[in-house]
Amino acid sequence: MTKITAVRSTGLEYRMANGRAYGNARGMTAVRIATLIEIETADGVVGLGEAWGPPTVVKAYVDILRPFFEGREIFDFNQVRHTLYARMYHAGIQNPMTAALSGINVALYDIHAKLLGVPLCKLLGGKRLDRVPAYASTGYYSNDDSYGIAQQLEIGEAHRYPGTKIKIGASVESDVERVKLAREMIGPDKLLMVDANGNLTVDQTLESMRAIAPYDIHWYEEPLPPHDFAGYTELTARAPMRVATGEALYTVHDFKRLTDGRCAHILQPDITICGGLDETLAIAGIAYMENIHMEPHVWGGAVGLATAVHFLAAMPASPHTENVPHPAMLEYDRGENPLRDDLLKEPIAEADGWLTVPDKPGLGIELDPAVVKRFTVC
Repeated sequence: MTKITAVRSTGLEYRMANGRAYGNARGMTAVRIATLIEIETADGVVGLGEAWGPPTVVKAYVDILRPFFEGREIFDFNQVRHTLYARMYHAGIQNPMTAALSGINVALYDIHAKLLGVPLCKLLGGKRLDRVPAYASTGYYSNDDSYGIAQQLEIGEAHRYPGTKIKIGASVESDVERVKLAREMIGPDKLLMVDANGNLTVDQTLESMRAIAPYDIHWYEEPLPPHDFAGYTELTARAPMRVATGEALYTVHDFKRLTDGRCAHILQPDITICGGLDETLAIAGIAYMENIHMEPHVWGGAVGLATAVHFLAAMPASPHTENVPHPAMLEYDRGENPLRDDLLKEPIAEADGWLTVPDKPGLGIELDPAVVKRFTVC
């Protein structure tokens, strides 16, 4: 049996030039981050994964996890994971340990698929799509006049995405102004989504929703803080539009609370945060059982993006039929981020708002060592 001989992590950071920070209603960021996970086997196969979170923190967790995985067979992930959660139950599941496990889980899937000589999506249920539709995640808040919402939307529109998501949540007046501009720029036929990044209360969200409803909003993302489950239940029952959330939640346990409470119309797990592909498949299972739509969140580096492409390629058209008014779309962040755009020797092909599913074994991607070295911080 193929055994794990090494588990490695590489923390990456890209720091933007002064004045180029961008962000959301909670604040700005001048740093984009990602942690690469590499797992090597006794026969020299290397699997890639990505974990979300501050690289130094994720790396520290990888150092803790490494002895549990090295020497084990590549099939033992769930055995190790259950052992870790049992022994370290005081640490909980809502922390970077789960994010680190996410990267390890993806890297092991990459190895399995490489050993079988098939694209990773085939291990997730089969390859339903050769390319996946994407929406432009853009329209960030910015203090740079040359990188305002209009300029960002022009970049997105140039790629002709079937949908666009912008940031709102600073004030009702600002929400209306930004949504009105976005609708004018993308036209009446494309999907428009908004994201408040958990900056609001229930009453504030309802006020915002009523004000922007005339502009045909496809979904309102993460209006409340991630663990305000009671607030989400109240909001979803009263909202005049779809509510989406989940990017900051961990494992199927958190998402079961969402579904049990009917807290959202759309679930948004992030594969690099929630526990990896096994956990995301479990979340997709409860979404199917509860007849709730799922649109995975993606906001990291190139490896996380490639993982999400494979996952969406394998997702059923769902929940229960091929006649789906709005198929699940890939979140395609268009913010300045070379950890997404420059990290691969051959970037994932994109045309007319669709991303092609890599057809080589595993994730089907190869890192550019020079770019990795340039952005390595730990």
